[in-house]
Amino acid sequence: MPDNRQYEGALSIESCRSACLNECQCTAYGYDDGCSIWHGDVLNLHEFEANNGDGRTLYIRAAASDIKEKRVIKPSLLIAIVSTITGLIVVVFGCFLWKKTTGKKRKHKKNHTESKSKFDVGGGGGKDDAELPIFGLRAIVAATNNFAEANKLGEGGFGPVYKGILAENQEVAIKRLSKKSGQGHEEFMNELKLIAKLQHTNLVRLLGCCLEDEEMILVYEYMPNRSLDKLLFDASEKIELNWERRFRIIEGIAQGVLYIHKYSRLKIIHRDLKASNILLDGDLNPKISDFGMARIFGINQTEANTNRVVGTYGYMSPEYARYGHFSEKLDVFSFGVLLLEIVSGKKNAAFYRFEHSPTLAGWAWELWKDRRGMEVIDESIRETCRLDEALKCIHVGFLCVQEAPADRPTMSLVIHMLEGNESTSLPPFKEPAFSTHRNSSPVCSSQTPTIFSHNTVTMSLPEGR
Repeated sequence: MPDNRQYEGALSIESCRSACLNECQCTAYGYDDGCSIWHGDVLNLHEFEANNGDGRTLYIRAAASDIKEKRVIKPSLLIAIVSTITGLIVVVFGCFLWKKTTGKKRKHKKNHTESKSKFDVGGGGGKDDAELPIFGLRAIVAATNNFAEANKLGEGGFGPVYKGILAENQEVAIKRLSKKSGQGHEEFMNELKLIAKLQHTNLVRLLGCCLEDEEMILVYEYMPNRSLDKLLFDASEKIELNWERRFRIIEGIAQGVLYIHKYSRLKIIHRDLKASNILLDGDLNPKISDFGMARIFGINQTEANTNRVVGTYGYMSPEYARYGHFSEKLDVFSFGVLLLEIVSGKKNAAFYRFEHSPTLAGWAWELWKDRRGMEVIDESIRETCRLDEALKCIHVGFLCVQEAPADRPTMSLVIHMLEGNESTSLPPFKEPAFSTHRNSSPVCSSQTPTIFSHNTVTMSLPEGR
């Protein structure tokens, strides 16, 4: 036992304990051969095993805060705790399953509809910027049945075009940039930024795009009657194109070109007008497409030069094909070739192999000189067309394909001439560009004196923007 103990006359361990607790200085007590109490530090303590007979029991007094009370958890409380924890686990697991299930549904829905995200066309935050819906690649793949050959509508310089069906059975045309395409990222972004800012009944409407996994895809409204060349140059299909429809197509194309030249938010030169870039909707209304080669002009800009001549030979103006010089009159020239194709039903490229008349305009010119202008008109409509309108269109076509840009009319003047009546005066024209034989002298305005005035004064209209 420790040293410095004091003996008390307590007769039991309980009375010994009470005696210690009643003294503030008491630090320990023991009851073996009597009641012993210790004050101050308890020294020389030795701990023995419980079964060792040499040991004595000593009770050390300690502060209540130093004693860790052993708490007994009641069974009812234990059940409540376990039940709560189990319930929380079930709730958390249920939330996890719900989130996983709804996440899959949202992902599935997102892959079959357009994304909420938008592509900022322009990127400058200005008033001319536009936002374009972005489609997920999986939605595009699903819409085209993984770009199935059966859904392929055609292929151009940009790449293949597929018919697709999006959510709610919306039919679209999906234009996919081919890795083998002569066009690339620059042309893709050019078309994306331009067509998104253009809104006109005679321009194809861009619905969105897909820029994912190195894919570059444009999504357009679907044109059920495909492109103009598919109908115009197919003997079995052109029966759908009577003169009334052809004239409406000519007027619609002219209105679309005038819009991008003069009335759109951007002044644009298309640079690749041709029959395959004119799409036809369900009512055979024309829509100009493919703006990958287009160039933006400043409001007061009238011409530009390039070292990279792009477009389609046969539709290019002489100054552009030879020198890279272009202006609005480049599109006017292309429109003139297209107009002659629509009236004649003949493809300009088909004349390259003929030495005497290497172009459609050259062939038509030879007939016109011999006062055989009616023979330029497509045989399938020659007997049923309005002869005055058809010959007027040929005349306007010749004006548009003049060698010098200054000799070609603006699109405003073209529309004025097309919409004019029999008394409307038409300017004279010279031999068209790319003909075998050149003649700089003016040619009479009409084939039949009763149709057009012989007035040789060039018409002019006030131009403004």
